[in-house]
Amino acid sequence: MTDPLDIRTPEFDAALRALPAAPASPDVATDETYWDAVRGLYRQTDAVINLENGYWGAMAEPVKSVFHYWIDRLNYETTTLVRPHWGAIHDGLRARVAAAMGCGVEEIELTRNATEALLALISGYNRLAPGDTVLYSDLDYPCGKDAMEWLRERRGVTPVRITIPEPHEHDDFHRAVIETYAEALRAHPRTRLVLLSHVCFATGLVMPVAELSALARQAGADVIADAAHSWGALDFDVPALDVPFAALNLHKWIGAPLGCGAIYIRKGHLDAVDPYLGDRTWPADDIRSRVHTGSPNFAAWLTVPAALDLHARIGAHAKEARLRALRDAWVKPARALPGVRILTPDDPSMTAGITAFRVDGHSARATCDALRERFGIFTVTRPGPDAGDVVRATPALFSRMSDVGRLGEALGVLSRERK
Repeated sequence: MTDPLDIRTPEFDAALRALPAAPASPDVATDETYWDAVRGLYRQTDAVINLENGYWGAMAEPVKSVFHYWIDRLNYETTTLVRPHWGAIHDGLRARVAAAMGCGVEEIELTRNATEALLALISGYNRLAPGDTVLYSDLDYPCGKDAMEWLRERRGVTPVRITIPEPHEHDDFHRAVIETYAEALRAHPRTRLVLLSHVCFATGLVMPVAELSALARQAGADVIADAAHSWGALDFDVPALDVPFAALNLHKWIGAPLGCGAIYIRKGHLDAVDPYLGDRTWPADDIRSRVHTGSPNFAAWLTVPAALDLHARIGAHAKEARLRALRDAWVKPARALPGVRILTPDDPSMTAGITAFRVDGHSARATCDALRERFGIFTVTRPGPDAGDVVRATPALFSRMSDVGRLGEALGVLSRERK
């Protein structure tokens, strides 16, 4: 039997053969001929400029053809394919995902999304005693914040929420972020667990996770990294985050179908997370006992290798450079507009493709509505920051420079109209 993980469609193979190699740095971000070729892999509506690509990522058409292949085949063969072969398929799939992450297969398991992984890690973390502190920030994902608060009931700990400053408040923003966590750890010496977002879901701020993890470790705390928005948008191997625990998505920037995520527990740290609700399906020394997904979308998971192939063909370095260039193309002129507050700095180590903003005199909802109704630009409001809701703009690999340029023009109009 052909390894199901090696199956590709003729459409997929032809598309990858036709895609030119990414240009060498430093031209990779702005070679419009190359990125037009990448754009040609996607089928997108022209009814609106979609700058809300942070929810999930559209599959490229070649990847979608593999997904459709698996939908059809699974609907035809059903359990006769899955029952006899899923164990071996699952093992092989985990190995491929682990290799792409740069870690060992024993350190990861597939999930349906990063949220599932994140909640399993927070709820299962057992190195807490009554009176300990757990730390999170206003920029963390809402369900993660809720779970950290729930640990008060579950473990008898004291949750502490800190506010991350905004870039316009500090000349050295990187240092300000580090010092915010350092001060919190000094103020709460019994902190034993810290939740860190790699790319903050609301604003797009890229946290210096490895530095903060070292800081937490020196203070006696472990870190759970929420990498839902980073893997595939930034060029990194998961071990480089230097955290014992992480939750990731494959259906955002890796380009897999919806329903694909992963949990990461670094070797040597498995005992710090309880088996999921007393799981006995897997041995206690197997990471698969730490999360239970039930039946996944088999077609989606079987499409992951094709998505990884395309991701590798374009390259994480090229993707990061392009997404940041699209972000910079509208952010840098918008930053000079009166009344427009950009919520990520221009430090490239702290930015990716996602960036949020506010316009003085306009609520986030009013700004979002105006962008859609008056300028044909689709964005989204995001809650969470203590300073108030934001408008988030997220380009995709298929976005054009003219798309983000249109956002900059629209913000110029709204800036002049502010109250």
